Amino acid sequence: MEFIDDTLALIRRGTEEILTEEALAKKLASGRPLRIKAGFDPTAPDLHLGHTVLINKLSQFQDLGHEILFLIGDFTGMIGDPTGKNVTRKPLSREEVLENARTYQQQIFLILDPERTQIVFNSTWMGVMPAADLVGLAARHTVARMLERDDFSRRFKAGQPIAIHEFLYPLVQGYDSVALRADVELGGTDQKFNLLVGRQLQESFGQEPQVVITMPLLEGLDGVQKMSKSLGNYVGITDPPNEMFGKLMSISDHLMWRYFELLSLRPMPEVKALRRSVAEGSNPRDAKFELARELVARFHDQASARRALDDFIARFQHGGLPDDMPEVTLQAADGAGLPLANLLKAAGLVASTSDAMRLVKQGAVRIDGERVEDPRIQCATGVTRVFQVGKRRFARVLVELSL
Repeated sequence: MEFIDDTLALIRRGTEEILTEEALAKKLASGRPLRIKAGFDPTAPDLHLGHTVLINKLSQFQDLGHEILFLIGDFTGMIGDPTGKNVTRKPLSREEVLENARTYQQQIFLILDPERTQIVFNSTWMGVMPAADLVGLAARHTVARMLERDDFSRRFKAGQPIAIHEFLYPLVQGYDSVALRADVELGGTDQKFNLLVGRQLQESFGQEPQVVITMPLLEGLDGVQKMSKSLGNYVGITDPPNEMFGKLMSISDHLMWRYFELLSLRPMPEVKALRRSVAEGSNPRDAKFELARELVARFHDQASARRALDDFIARFQHGGLPDDMPEVTLQAADGAGLPLANLLKAAGLVASTSDAMRLVKQGAVRIDGERVEDPRIQCATGVTRVFQVGKRRFARVLVELSL
């Protein structure tokens, strides 16, 4: 029983919800390897740290001896996941799905053990399902239940169109659990409805319903919106070491602890000790160094992580970032962001925009430690960056899109 309690404590870390924990404990107590499923639609070619929140949890289950089913939704990707969308999502072509899927397969093994990971494609069963069987699958769910989902409900009430094929998405995702006889399915909090459809369909097909574990959506570098490549607030797991390190050092001290919980593999007592040390007066920059080093080492190697740390310190005058660096939030009128000169003036780092232009031309302006050579650049919205003018003027600046 003590082993089960310790296992549950490990699995519980960073999760949003386990439905239900009692059912999971019962499955763990059976002693057999559980079939742990997680699905990813290959909608973009690269994975970022937001994706790894879920993959890290798969890795924990893998280390506990369970069977990992990494499902690539090559069939569902061609439907288009309507979750959180106010309009019908454009489906991907077969060629786009397959190309992105190939990249996913290469990247996930930076975290998972390829010898103990089963990659499956839902086109294996959905691509050969007769139309009559698909109609039969649709008969196992109701329109009323579909309209309980927030995004469908909002669109229906607003008179926005909902295409029939969008109702198929949660049904197909749910049927994947039937086809794979999943014991546990993991997904983001935004996928809860779809995951529960899997439980309902398993019961309908006479299977024991899967346990659903939802994982939080990781905030991006801005600390506000979820990490997304389209928003530019992401850290790609294939980013070069120095770039990855610099991006992680740009996050706020508050967000750092969220990243420690969801991304670090350090035991929680170690994380709590680090947090206690910072609360008692140690420099939060040093804790952030530990986080950045760990993540760079995971996706590259220890030597790359050490070099990235040394380079970062060297670029910031050997003294690191100042302890009293101001944090500034500015507003941009459109998605193009703010011109650099305007940003430097608004952040109080220069007296005027002409002063800013002159200092950029003199090589006295840096963004995240990198010298800026073009005074005409636009500073994107949704991303926090460290701006430095000369040797002593610093500010951590977030540009937001004004409403």
